[in-house]
Amino acid sequence: MIANTRALVVNCRLLTLCCLFLTAALLGPTKAAADIGAASRSVPAAELVGKGRMTYLGFKVFDAELFAPNGVYSSSSPFALKLTYLRNVKGKAIAESSVKEMKRQGGVPAARLASWEKQMSAIFPNVSRGQSITGVKTAGGSTVFYLGGSKIGTINDPEFSNRFFAIWLGNNTRNPGLRARLVGAGS
Repeated sequence: MIANTRALVVNCRLLTLCCLFLTAALLGPTKAAADIGAASRSVPAAELVGKGRMTYLGFKVFDAELFAPNGVYSSSSPFALKLTYLRNVKGKAIAESSVKEMKRQGGVPAARLASWEKQMSAIFPNVSRGQSITGVKTAGGSTVFYLGGSKIGTINDPEFSNRFFAIWLGNNTRNPGLRARLVGAGS
């Protein structure tokens, strides 16, 4: 009698496990929901596309996460790039580094770069380890920035949006490995 009860319990557990595995197989993999706070209003059905870590000379700088509608990235559609800083960084340094990378891409007049640097310097605060800045490319081509869940500024210039996000997502990025982890190796 005890042996039959134990066998029944084991069979019930096996049946439960089989049902769980079958359910998981039928539902397929799920994408991670967006963790971008207020920025999600500008990126409909935002889901995680990819993520990676930026290091410089062995130092961890930030973790990057790319979110796009239904988890499918297209540079011509709205998307959000969230950078979670792993060290304290001055806002002015973020703006200067961004301009340096846009200049490296080439084709932008110095006066325009200076204007963008002034706008970014006014927007980007000093960040502490663990804080996130999320940049959103909107459907209209503007870039809206958020610190955590709060909007901190907008730059209404589609060329700025293209050049700024190309720092991480463009074919001429300084870090193609990070780009591949964000958008997928085949993009």
